[in-house]
Amino acid sequence: MTDFSIVADLWIKFKQSFDFLFFRFFCHIFLSSAQTPQTMSRLSRLYAPRIPQLIQARFHQPLAVYDAPIPSAMLDTIARWLAEAIRSTAMPAAGAAPGMTALAVHAWVVLPDQITLLATPGDAQSLPRLMQGLGRRIGSGLLRSRVLTGRYHNALLEPGRWVLPAMVWVESRAVVSGRVMQATQWPWSSAAEHAGDNAMFSGWLRDHPDFWAEGDTPFARQAAWRKRLVSGLSPIQAQQIEAALHGQWALGEKIFLAHLERQASRRISPAPRGRPAHTK
Repeated sequence: MTDFSIVADLWIKFKQSFDFLFFRFFCHIFLSSAQTPQTMSRLSRLYAPRIPQLIQARFHQPLAVYDAPIPSAMLDTIARWLAEAIRSTAMPAAGAAPGMTALAVHAWVVLPDQITLLATPGDAQSLPRLMQGLGRRIGSGLLRSRVLTGRYHNALLEPGRWVLPAMVWVESRAVVSGRVMQATQWPWSSAAEHAGDNAMFSGWLRDHPDFWAEGDTPFARQAAWRKRLVSGLSPIQAQQIEAALHGQWALGEKIFLAHLERQASRRISPAPRGRPAHTK
C-alpha cells in the first residue's frame, strides 16, 4: 500500500468518525430544544395567603359543540356538584380562627368547555383539593372519560384593583362566547345572584369586600353590579386578565407585586429574557 493510499484511508475513517459525531451532536441539540418548552411550561402552583385567585379549568372535550343545543342537564349536574364541593371545602379546619373558611368563592361560571372561578383560598391546598375532587366526580359520575385538558390555570389578583374586573370577566364568559346576550341570562354562573335576579344556584357565594364597597345596601350593590355587567371591560383590561391567567402570574400594581413577591409560593411574573447580567 502506497503512502497516498494510507493517507486516503485514514482521511476516510476520520471523515466517517467526524460525520457520526456531528450527527450525534445535532440530534442532541434538536431533542433538547424540542423538550425545553414542555419542561419549562409546567409551573408549580402559585399561591399567597389571603390573596384572591382566578382559576380556570378546561374540559378535555366540550360537553357539546358550539352550534348544538345547550347541554342543560349536564351543566345542572356539574353546577350542583361544584356547589357541594365548595361547601365541603369551605368548612374551616380544626383550630381555625372564628370566621375563617378554607375557601371563599366570589364568582363562578360553568360553560360547556370550562369551569372558571374567582376565589380566596384559606390555605395552599383548598383549591387543588376542590378541583381534583370535582374532576374525579365528573369523570366517574358523568363523562366516564378524561375530564380536563390538564392542570387548571390560576392567577393572583390585587384586591381593590382587579377583583371586580375579574368578577365581570368571569360572569361575562357566556356573553363573550356568544351563547347569551346578557350575563344574567346564563343560569350556570353567579351573575344573576349578584344582580339580584332569580338564581338557579345560590347560597354558597362569599362576597369579597370589594363587592360590598359597591353600595351600602343589597339593592345598591345589585344595581351597581348590573351596570358593571352591561358596561363590561375594556379590551386592555380583558387582555391583562387573560394574559395573567394563561401565564399563571400575578396581576396588580408595582407596589402590590413587590410585596407579593415576598409571600408567594414561587415567582409571580416571567423571568427576564436572555442571560442574567454579570455582577462584579
